[in-house]
Order: sequence, then C-alpha cells, then structure tokens
Amino acid sequence: MTKPTKEREIILDILLEVLERGGFVHVILRQALEKNQFLEKQDRAFITRVVEGTIEYRLTIDAVINSCSKVKVNKMKPVIRTILRMSVYQLLWMERIPDSAVCNEAVNLAVKRKFQGLKGFVNGVLRTIARQKDTFVFEDLSLKYSMPQWLIDLWREQYPEETVEEILKSFLAAAPTTVRCNVNQASMEEIRASLDEQQVGYRVSPLSSQALLLEKYDYLDSLEAFQKGWIQVQDASSGFVGDVADPKEGDQVLDVCGAPGGKSLHIADKLKGTGLVVVRDLTESKIRLVEDNLDRTGFTNVRAEVWDALEYDPDWEKKADIVIADLPCSGLGIIGKKPDIKYQVTPEKLDDLVSLQREILSVVSRYVKPGGKLIYSTCTIDRKENEDQRNWFLQEFPFESRSIEGFLGDAVQEEAMKDGYVQLLPGRYPCDGFFIASFVRRAE
Repeated sequence: MTKPTKEREIILDILLEVLERGGFVHVILRQALEKNQFLEKQDRAFITRVVEGTIEYRLTIDAVINSCSKVKVNKMKPVIRTILRMSVYQLLWMERIPDSAVCNEAVNLAVKRKFQGLKGFVNGVLRTIARQKDTFVFEDLSLKYSMPQWLIDLWREQYPEETVEEILKSFLAAAPTTVRCNVNQASMEEIRASLDEQQVGYRVSPLSSQALLLEKYDYLDSLEAFQKGWIQVQDASSGFVGDVADPKEGDQVLDVCGAPGGKSLHIADKLKGTGLVVVRDLTESKIRLVEDNLDRTGFTNVRAEVWDALEYDPDWEKKADIVIADLPCSGLGIIGKKPDIKYQVTPEKLDDLVSLQREILSVVSRYVKPGGKLIYSTCTIDRKENEDQRNWFLQEFPFESRSIEGFLGDAVQEEAMKDGYVQLLPGRYPCDGFFIASFVRRAE
C-alpha cells in the first residue's frame, strides 16, 4: 500500500499548521478533509491516520529521529522536521506501507518544497531508522506513551501508578465515533434501521442504551439519521450531564458555556418540547455552531445567545431550575481525541483555568432558584479543576451536594456518586475522562 505525494502534501500542510503554528488538529484536519472531499474514502482515512498518529506519538518520534540524526529535531527547518516526523510515524506504526515507499515519498516532498539540497539528509535519516526500527523499545512512560513528563508526574500525585498507565494506554487506543440518540425525535428502532440501510457499522455503548458507537461510515453529514437530527455526536461521559440534570417537564434551564450545544439538546429532548433551554457562549462563531445543530435537530424549546459567563445577568437571578456549568478546562480527559492538547497545556495554564472556573461559578450560581440544581462538569482528569473545585464551591456558596446514584446506569459504579460527583477515567471506562458534580441550592 503506497500513497501518492498528493495525500502526503495535504498531511504536511496540516501538520505544519498544527505543530509549527499552534492550530487545533480537529479544526485544521476537518477543514482539509472538507476541502478535499473528492478524494477516495481510503485516502481521507490515510490522511487522518497519519496526521493524528504523528501528533499522538510526536515525543516518541522525536526521540527516534534524534537517536539517528546528527542534527537534532529542534535545530531542523520546520518543513524538514515535519516531513521526517510524518515519515517516521509511517515507518514505525503503519506496517502495510513499504519502507522504501515512505523514504522515496519523503524525498519527493522535500524536493517539491524547494529543499533539493536536503534530500540526501532526509533519505539517510529515514533509511537508518528503517534499518533499526525493531530496536526502538521505550520503557520510560513518557516515551512509551508519548506524554510530557510533567503530566505523568501530575497524575502520579493524584492516582495509583497502574491507573496512570491505564490512562496513558487508553489515549493511544483507536476509538469509534460516539453519538447520542434523540429518542423523542425518533425511536431507537428507526435510528438503527436508517443506519442499517446506509450500511453503517454500529454497536450500543456499554455505558448507555441511547448512545451508539459508529464505525465504517464515510461522512457523518451524509447519514440520514444525522441530517434529520436523530443523532448528535457526543461522548457517553458528556451525555451523563443531561441524565444527572434530570430535568422535569416545564423546567427553565440555563447552559452557561454550552457550545456546540450537545448537552442542551439532550436536555431539550428530555423536556419533550416543554420548558426552555437557553444555551450561551462567548462568541458569535460558537453560537453559530449551536444554531447549526438547532436547525438540523428542529428543537423549538432551545434558544442560543452570545453571552460572557463572567458577566452577571440580573434577569436570571434565582430563575433557573437547572444551571449547566460545563466550564472551560484543560481538556486532559480528551487527549485521545485531541492529542495536541498535551503539548499546549502548561502548569501555569492549569492554574489560570482554576481561577477562571471559580470566577464563573461565583456568577452563575446566582441564577439557581432555591431547590434548583447546578451541574458542574469538565472534560479533564485534574483534581485541582474537579474535586478541589467541588469542595471549594460547597464551602463558599449556599449549596449542598446531591447524590447522583442511579443516574449513570449500571455500568458506572463509584463510591463518590452518593456524595454527588464522579470522576470518569479513560481506561477504567470506555469513554472520555470526565468529571460531573451535582449541587442543589438550599431553600431560603
């Protein structure tokens, strides 16, 4: 199996945008695939795998290159560095591609990008790595799982050693697309029949009977069930927020940082056309994502608004039956889906996020009516953003913890659930790393 330079040029441009200019891989990759829809499905799959794999294994790849090159990675020209990285990923993790093809295409790329004088260097480094590839065995967890050492140290402070390795291993495992079914829009039977008709591979999530794991499909947008708003991309862990919120018909719900709207749509579905869900986010572009989902799903009990969660809104003072506070976080629980996160987050950014979360909670807690609920959630596995925030909130505000036992189905059983929170860890459960805490405002 070999791929012409065309696909590799696309890969090179994506990786340069992400690794050299700080772009978000899920955004840049999606844009590139949409621009190149004319390519065959297998070619787009190849692009996706090499891009994501190169980013996932970047630390390990750099160690391999440095062991076989006199010029170290950080001293190389960005284009050459990127060509080598993407080529090493193919050599070490894509056995169906002949080593000679990988080396030849890398040389072709260097020449096409006006680095004729470095083609011998590229060829020499890659052929050395190809000859030695069976010798690259890393026992050090950072290089074995391509994770910055400081993150491993952080998790070691918070979790047992075997749990840390489970987490690291899970981040590198292939994962299907998880969709939540809007069961008041269509029955599970209708949704399954539609997927069967389009020959989509799927299975029911072990965590939720209303979540499906999709495989063997081309474009999500091409699926009838998606076009009709019957399914929504949402990890099972994120879907638990709506289950924990447990809205009653007629409830007034405020989702304060809600784009692209998955949790709000779930709650709207549970409300069966009653009540109101107001979903807010900071920018017009984020709210457009919500509106796109609303147009597709057809929910009439959802309203989208641009609003800065740090800005107090007196119109909502003690008006909400439920406030959903899925707040900006480090995203350490979704590294498996967005591998660039592990290179962008820093200890200083973690501290800044903790402060931001507290500022937002201080504002939005005022919107919950007496007896109403506040659901705090993040897609991270950092205790400073999760358990520590929960403890701080209970000390500072007139809220009590609310048990969430029974809301997450039979597959999730954690002692902390009776105290109103749960930390879902990747590797322990087949889902993203995710934290949920439920509070109820004391009666006045």
